[in-house]
Order: sequence, then C-alpha cells, then structure tokens
Amino acid sequence: MTTEELEEKLEAGVETQTLDFKRAIDWNVDCLAKDILALSNVQDGGYVIIGVDDGTFQRQGVSVQQKETYEIDIMKDQMAAFADPHVNFTVDFPQDRNGLIYVVIKVFPFEEIPVICRKNGRDAKAGVLYYRNKNRRVESAAISNSYDMRGVIELAAIKMMQRKVGVGFMIRGSVKQKMDEEIKGL
Repeated sequence: MTTEELEEKLEAGVETQTLDFKRAIDWNVDCLAKDILALSNVQDGGYVIIGVDDGTFQRQGVSVQQKETYEIDIMKDQMAAFADPHVNFTVDFPQDRNGLIYVVIKVFPFEEIPVICRKNGRDAKAGVLYYRNKNRRVESAAISNSYDMRGVIELAAIKMMQRKVGVGFMIRGSVKQKMDEEIKGL
C-alpha cells in the first residue's frame, strides 16, 4: 500500500464494510482472527489497519517492536487453525505523510466457499460465519440476519458459477442472459 492509498483511508476517519481500524498492538491471533475471518467473507475482502485508535480514529502508528511481531508465515500458520477453508491475506508496513508506520493486513475474499471459524478464541467462536455487516454500525460479527446471510450466499453462488464456466460448463443462452442481468452490478 502506498502512502497515498494509506492517507486516503486514514483521512476518511470511518470504518466501512471493507476497512477496520485497530489500535497499535503486537500481532495476536486471538485479537485479530474474528476481523480477518469477517473480511474474508466480504465481496472484495478488505483491510485491517493497525495503528489507529478505533474509537477516535487518532493516528498512533506502531512501534518498530510491534511491527516486528507481524511475521506473515507465523500469522498464516496461526490463522489456519481458525479458518475453514483457509484465509488468504498479506501484510504491509506503509508510512503516512508524517512518517508514522502502520501495519496493513489486506484480506482477500474467499475463493469459493465462505470461511467459517473452526476454533474458539478470545473473540471468535467455532462454527460461526463472521461478516462485516452493513445494515447497522459496521463491525465484524456473526451473521445474525437474513440480509447479511443472503449477501454471502449470493457471492458464493456467483463464484461457483464463474468457476464452472471457467472449466468449460456452458450456460444456455436464455439462462445466461438472465444470470448476467441479475449479477450485472456485482
């Protein structure tokens, strides 16, 4: 992530379905697993930016010692215990225009099947499908309503159809036209 991209997200000063701010902390899978799982179930995935007070949106940055705890291989190994199927993410350490360093975890959306939590943790519960809701204050939470569940199911159905078409399955003309119309804005 470039400084300009980071500044754009920081200046917005608001969490969204695809953006979650966290205060400056060391890597701790128990503190971040639920948020990473939730972002993996959102259409475009999203970002966890560490080094911003998530109540006031004040910039803190992270210390060099905190930054060093974010080792991608260890992070992925620890997240594997929480995610079924796996979660794909990267970690980056951009600076803002004032030179403060942040940890940015970019979470990619699930590939085909929504990600379910498979292990209890501090904030995460086994067997729960987490999501960044958008019908109330945005947060990483268990799916608790039909609106959010429908969004995840539709995304999974679209990805399944794209995969099937990609390996040679054909959709009849009238069905294809109807499907194209239904998924046009996604």
